[in-house]
Amino acid sequence: MSFAENCEEAILNGNVELAEKLANKAIKENIDINIAIDAFSLAIRKAGDLFEEGEFFLPELMRSAEAMKVAMAIFEPVLMEGKEDRFLGKVVIGTIEGDIHDIGKTLVAAIMSAEGFEIFDLGADVPVDKFIDKAEEVGADLICISALLTTTMVGQKRLIDNLKQRNIRDKYKVLIGGAPVSRKWVEEIGADGSAENAVSAVKLARRLLEK
Repeated sequence: MSFAENCEEAILNGNVELAEKLANKAIKENIDINIAIDAFSLAIRKAGDLFEEGEFFLPELMRSAEAMKVAMAIFEPVLMEGKEDRFLGKVVIGTIEGDIHDIGKTLVAAIMSAEGFEIFDLGADVPVDKFIDKAEEVGADLICISALLTTTMVGQKRLIDNLKQRNIRDKYKVLIGGAPVSRKWVEEIGADGSAENAVSAVKLARRLLEK
């Protein structure tokens, strides 16, 4: 089995010991950290898909999340190594109201923090107004909203509509993410972008703020 296949097995089976072993193996064998994280990210996304399709239930999803967190705890110090002491911007991030999935969001937040962004992680099931109020409070540059369910992704549109109503839409770049998010949805609601995975999300955030 390939490294990616082993990662998928570890995450889908909620095998914390295997996830830990694979993460340590990636570091020991100098596997590109972004490739390693991508392998785990694809696996956790599959777990989310299985949950939405009714093939996984909450206990399975939680076990997958625990395995993912163990791997990320090992990767995070490596991500921090060798980074310039720089500040790239302030980011308010969270999972939209009605949605308890926070694995993907937590992954994006961890990598953004390692890259030099100051992160204000609001967690999961976050009301629209809380995103905006926090962004105003801390002077954020970027608002990142995750939704892993088609039933909750409308909250992403509501947030952008609320920014417009307050006449502050231009103050923030808004990134949206989650399995059901498509390019068409990004354009439809007027978001500034979306990314397929955590590593791509960080690159996109940098590009948007450099503009």
